[in-house]
Amino acid sequence: MSELIDNRAKRIQTLKEIVQKLHHGAKPEEVRSQLTEIVRHASPGEIAAMEQQLMAEGVTVNEIKSMCDLHAAVVQDILTKQAEGDVPPGHPVDTFRVENEAIRRTLDDLSKAMADLAALSADAEPGLPLRRARQAANDLMDVDKHYQRKENLLFSVLERHGITGPSKVMWGKDDEARGALKTLQVTLRQSYAKAGHAAAALKPAATAAVEAIGSMIDKEETILLPMSLQTLTEDEWGQIWQQSPEYGWCLVEPRAGYAPPESLQAQETVELPHGRSVAFPAGSLTFEQLVGVFSTLPVDLTFVDAEDRVRFFSESSGRIFARSRAIIGRKVQHCHPPDSVDVVERILDDFRSGRQSVAEFWINLHGRFVHIRYFAVRDPKGEYLGTLEVTQDLTPLRALTGERRLLQYDTPGT
Repeated sequence: MSELIDNRAKRIQTLKEIVQKLHHGAKPEEVRSQLTEIVRHASPGEIAAMEQQLMAEGVTVNEIKSMCDLHAAVVQDILTKQAEGDVPPGHPVDTFRVENEAIRRTLDDLSKAMADLAALSADAEPGLPLRRARQAANDLMDVDKHYQRKENLLFSVLERHGITGPSKVMWGKDDEARGALKTLQVTLRQSYAKAGHAAAALKPAATAAVEAIGSMIDKEETILLPMSLQTLTEDEWGQIWQQSPEYGWCLVEPRAGYAPPESLQAQETVELPHGRSVAFPAGSLTFEQLVGVFSTLPVDLTFVDAEDRVRFFSESSGRIFARSRAIIGRKVQHCHPPDSVDVVERILDDFRSGRQSVAEFWINLHGRFVHIRYFAVRDPKGEYLGTLEVTQDLTPLRALTGERRLLQYDTPGT
């Protein structure tokens, strides 16, 4: 065993073998002593390396997701004893941790509300416990901001360091937590006259949401955040700190105390060459005009090049889907949850091959009717240059009737 402890490659191999045994039905007790000895000397980065090696050898993301919770349950008490790593208040890792504390408190509020609901007599009105459960579930919807910052900022930087496991496995687990929370919300919206009916209907959904979200907190704090602290540079943490406000905060505001490296503090805006023009076949625009046009268009644009990397997106105040500059240069497949990657790749393959040139979707999102279109971009010779995503909120347009032929402003002048 000491030989394994001293040899990182063998340690990863042994971790792989143990997790595969768990996946194939071995009881945790059967491997616990061996796993304890190995993981006691393993870093969070080696856990991620194990996941990546499994995927490289053909184990699917869904298979790794299925064993992820079991693996975490076995090693949880070992990993929590590893040093967290000191960071100043307001550092991105500190903010993730402070948010996790707030999420835990809200999960406790939900669990207590459910316990109080179950304690009522079956024929009693659900009353206050049901209202408390609804409030806690509404508060937990903030979790999505926490997940988006992690997925779009932290994962993208880890990928630059060759660490892709978290973005493939943890993003899938995030989506499971989102799905559990959505199911709980739908169940809570129902009308319940009696406490017994409410408790029976809500218990499975509430339990699933608490377990999924709580389990993700454990994975972040025992594996993801320690591994990220070991991997990212101070400049990279500074960039994450600068871009985090684009996604917002979960339940609590960041604490004061952290400042990014001085090399980043002056880079609050993108430097553009003033007064220079870009020539088009039908005219020319200065850089300032070009940026203004893209920011004013009533549609959101995202361009992915022929190598499937995000090269540009328009920045407007009312973007439908949030974008961070951290995704520039990132493979578009890594910008989507695992369950939708197959559709993304099919569109790109069809566009690249010339089989198709347009793909359209429309969805209802938070009460808005959103139209999403993908266009193949080609040069005059028909060579594929990339894909343009165009997203538009059609809600106000669908409400139009009759005609308007006279000038009328929809917003008051200043």
